[in-house]
Amino acid sequence: MTTVDNTPVGAGIAGPDRGTSGHGQPPTPPRRRRPPPTALLGLAGLAGLLALVQVLPATPLVSPRYLPPATEILTALYGLLGESRFWVALGDTLTSWAIGLAIAVGAGIVLGVLIGSVPVLRAFTASTVEFLRPIPSVALIPLAVLLFGTGIESTLLLVVYASFWQVLVQVLYGVQDVDPVADETARSYGLGRWARIRYVIWPTSLPYVMTGVRLAASVALVLAITAELVIGAPGLGNRIAVAQTSGAVPLMYALVVVTGLLGVAINLIARMVERRALSWHQSMRGEVIV
Repeated sequence: MTTVDNTPVGAGIAGPDRGTSGHGQPPTPPRRRRPPPTALLGLAGLAGLLALVQVLPATPLVSPRYLPPATEILTALYGLLGESRFWVALGDTLTSWAIGLAIAVGAGIVLGVLIGSVPVLRAFTASTVEFLRPIPSVALIPLAVLLFGTGIESTLLLVVYASFWQVLVQVLYGVQDVDPVADETARSYGLGRWARIRYVIWPTSLPYVMTGVRLAASVALVLAITAELVIGAPGLGNRIAVAQTSGAVPLMYALVVVTGLLGVAINLIARMVERRALSWHQSMRGEVIV
């Protein structure tokens, strides 16, 4: 007796599922290559710049009289390390930078919190801040020379003036960013002005403060070297001017390289301090995905 099979055609045939490999496994996504580290890219860019400086003087584009090869610049830089005058000049520049930055940061934080916490005071000083802030510090060089001559005081005047606005504006933005609900809650719990500044305003403003300090640190170095270069105050800028007038071109470029390395070091230190001070902040911990 013949039995009729009612099984649909192909029902018993197991074919490969869509989206799977021939062995029934899901396809393996292609592996993404990790990008090279940022530090490695920076070193590659620096090596490319050195190679360019080495090659350009050998071409008709640039005369070696104005741009010596990189080997001569590095040789002059190595010779600087054994000169006591170089370390004295470096110490003078760092002293002017540190003192001016400290004054600017302290004044900027105190005045920024004070002005930002009092709406009437902020409205009263808004036009004054907007008028004084765009004035370039270089325009104050004649005034600095008239008041203090070529001493460190002239450098400090320019450094403090340029760095102060970087901190003040950021602190004002930070105080303005305070949540009004949190401020009113603190008031309802009976917190006084200083307690609200400590527990409400300061934590909110700290990321802005650290940004202002990082910007002010770079600006302070630029103005310190500029003042030494133009006014003749002791420091690396003065050594650059002397090397330029005496025709020591490789030495001049070597000192310029030192100022660049100093700026990189200051920026790295400022970022490290910022990360440590804001380790609790969301921007440093990354967003939490719920």
